[in-house]
Amino acid sequence: MSPARVARGSNPLRDADDRRLPRIAGPCALVMFGVTGDLARKKLLPAIYDLSNRGLLPPGFSLVGFARRDWDDQDFTKIVYDAVRAGARTPFREEVWQGLEEGLRFVHGSFDDDEAFDELARQLQELDEQRGTGGNTAFYLSIPPSAFSTVTSQLERSGLSTPRPGSWKRVVIEKPFGHDLASARELNKTVERVFPADSVFRIDHYLGKETVQNLLALRFANQLFDPVWNANYVDHVQITMAEDIGIAGRAGYYDGIGAARDVIQNHLLQLLALTAMEQPNSFSAHELRAEKEKVLSAVRLPKDLSTATARGQYTAGWQGSEKVKGYLQEDGIDPKSTTETYAALKLDVHNRRWAGVPFYLRTGKRLGKRVTEIAVVFKRAPALPFTDTATEELGQNAIVIRVQPDEGTTIRFGSKVPGATMEVRDVTMDFGYGTAFNESSPEAYERLILDVLLGDPPLFPRHEEVELSWQILDPVEKFWARKGKPDGYEAGTWGPASADRLMERDGREWRLP
Repeated sequence: MSPARVARGSNPLRDADDRRLPRIAGPCALVMFGVTGDLARKKLLPAIYDLSNRGLLPPGFSLVGFARRDWDDQDFTKIVYDAVRAGARTPFREEVWQGLEEGLRFVHGSFDDDEAFDELARQLQELDEQRGTGGNTAFYLSIPPSAFSTVTSQLERSGLSTPRPGSWKRVVIEKPFGHDLASARELNKTVERVFPADSVFRIDHYLGKETVQNLLALRFANQLFDPVWNANYVDHVQITMAEDIGIAGRAGYYDGIGAARDVIQNHLLQLLALTAMEQPNSFSAHELRAEKEKVLSAVRLPKDLSTATARGQYTAGWQGSEKVKGYLQEDGIDPKSTTETYAALKLDVHNRRWAGVPFYLRTGKRLGKRVTEIAVVFKRAPALPFTDTATEELGQNAIVIRVQPDEGTTIRFGSKVPGATMEVRDVTMDFGYGTAFNESSPEAYERLILDVLLGDPPLFPRHEEVELSWQILDPVEKFWARKGKPDGYEAGTWGPASADRLMERDGREWRLP
């Protein structure tokens, strides 16, 4: 700190430049469309309470729900209260709830109802006058993409999208960001016709997870890893998002979308970009996004998609001790559906750092366990001075970043087995968030909602990233559409045999998390 700053009376413990201090949102209101849905009830409303409980929301923060339900403010308050009591991460405190409750409002109406949006404008003006929101409003569109055009047009018509001098208006949209490149471009045009690009926040909740952000710290704050994070030492990278549940009542959304569009296009390609990107000059939104876009623009699919992709659809089987039905027997699913519930891809990153290093991405439902991880697997040490029998239980070194559920990092390396002979086998060195830190990790939506209210966009992909991701996936989807029915795999297993063959062709195998 400069002497001049100390001389002016600044407190070193409260320095505004100290990133260790919590960032508190300024005066604002949040309007939530789709407030009656599962996402709002299970994730968004509890996250708002947790932010308030941690002192990260301003005293006059206001939340307005918008839906077709014939509710009044008291009905909405009860819905929010029940969601908070059921899903909040932090302890319930009556004084915190009372402060939040005072800013709750509800507007009844459909998305094409002019009067409802005029009433929304009136309510926001009243909240500004009564609670000092400063005219700052974030609109959270937790609704199907097909409704984006109607809602943004209504926000424009009613003047809600136009900030007065000194205030801001922002819009938050949830995935899916289209279903292919053409629809993504159309969606981007629809939203950015009303809101400037830097006021559009596309939420990918995976990017708000503590472990995903820790990937940046692991790579760029430690000299230990950076020198070997390249093709000279890395054999391949595996990125896995496995779920042990089925479609969980989401037949209307999931059928016709499938695993690749639902997970690979957004979550897994974003994890690939963060794993493979060069060090940014800073963690500002501009610098971070630029490096991710360079990686995504360098991604290439192998020419023969029949050997570089795999897809599957779960059949009946055992999930632990429970007998579960197959995808085609799920409620609401067309018995002739060709939607995949498992997808795997092999990708190459055509740049100097990663030339010749394949990236394997896989995701699926009804797999062996719930886990999301990034595994950087290293080449075998050359010319080992050991006999074959001494190292027959030795695998390849690996750094595994566990995104969920047991957040942390594991390093796998070889160590001598105690005894008179030279025998080497794999051991692991483990770091877990739950044991290394006293404070539990915030939920991803806490971080992301706060970033929206602060206007801090590094964790939000802009439309260039979305379109680059669709450019990667579109050829795969077209190939699969011509191929027909996915391969079957029994629930509780680790996917179809075609996914194993994908790895075997390269002399590799999938990790067993």
